[in-house]
Amino acid sequence: MKAIRVYEFGDPEVMRLEEVPDPRPGAGEVVVRVHAVGVNPVETYIRAGLYAGRPTLPYTPGTDAAGVVESVGDGVRHVKAGDRVYTAGTRSGAYAERTLCEARHVYPLPARVAFSQGAAVYIPYATAYRALFQCARAGPGETVLVHGASGGVGVASVQLARAAGLVVIGTAGSERGRRLVLDQGAHHVLDHHAPDCPRRVLELTGGRGADVILEMLASVNLGKDAGVVARDGRVVIIGSRGAVEIDPRDLMTRDASVIGMLLFNVTDFEARRIHAALYAGLDNGTLRPVVRQELPLAEASRAHRLIMEPGAYGKLILVP
Repeated sequence: MKAIRVYEFGDPEVMRLEEVPDPRPGAGEVVVRVHAVGVNPVETYIRAGLYAGRPTLPYTPGTDAAGVVESVGDGVRHVKAGDRVYTAGTRSGAYAERTLCEARHVYPLPARVAFSQGAAVYIPYATAYRALFQCARAGPGETVLVHGASGGVGVASVQLARAAGLVVIGTAGSERGRRLVLDQGAHHVLDHHAPDCPRRVLELTGGRGADVILEMLASVNLGKDAGVVARDGRVVIIGSRGAVEIDPRDLMTRDASVIGMLLFNVTDFEARRIHAALYAGLDNGTLRPVVRQELPLAEASRAHRLIMEPGAYGKLILVP
């Protein structure tokens, strides 16, 4: 089979498409014939050698894939050969024609969901669900501010929050992105490049501020978030590209909290809850992953460059 292999950390061009042996499942494992692969920003940090946990070289990138179960090992009961599935982690890497997974990382994909959408589920939607409901404990009637709402995690956050009865304010940096955010159910959308964006958040909330803020770029926005979070509000840091300086008094006067989260810290119990909720939303149409573009697997380096450009819009997908 063909797979992307990385032999050294560096620029996107270190990724090579090669012929490798087909994986075989052991006990408690599943081999998935991959139809689509989701590309996530974290994979660019890992490839560049900037992520805290470095994989052993050589490796195949990726955790998010969707396809059909090809074979299962002993003890696997919840899926069988021929089932449509999405993955939430792999042993062998997702940027490949086939991927080997622990059985607990393979989940049914409803028939109404395309494979390209299924590959956009795990990191974006599980991150959004964990941030909203397990970290921030957001509830109906609260207001959530979603920064970068036109990206993969942002779209997921808007859909999940709207379905749960929250008032949703989304931000995006392009007119196209802002239209997308409105289409996904946000009540209000703002340009996060506009100097008056914080003031507009306060106006839209009657001066209270947002009860929950989902922050995709804390290194740029955290200081401003501290000034627009509501009393007893929660800022959940989902992403950051460096250090930031804030005035703690903004948080102190509001009894507000800043919560850092990393999806890979999720417990098995939390994961079961997350994926049960995601299946229900995918099955009833509440959750609708947005695919920005599909590229051939051979263009993985191009995908890594595109995903780091400004103007996020849905999810980038690789097709083996």
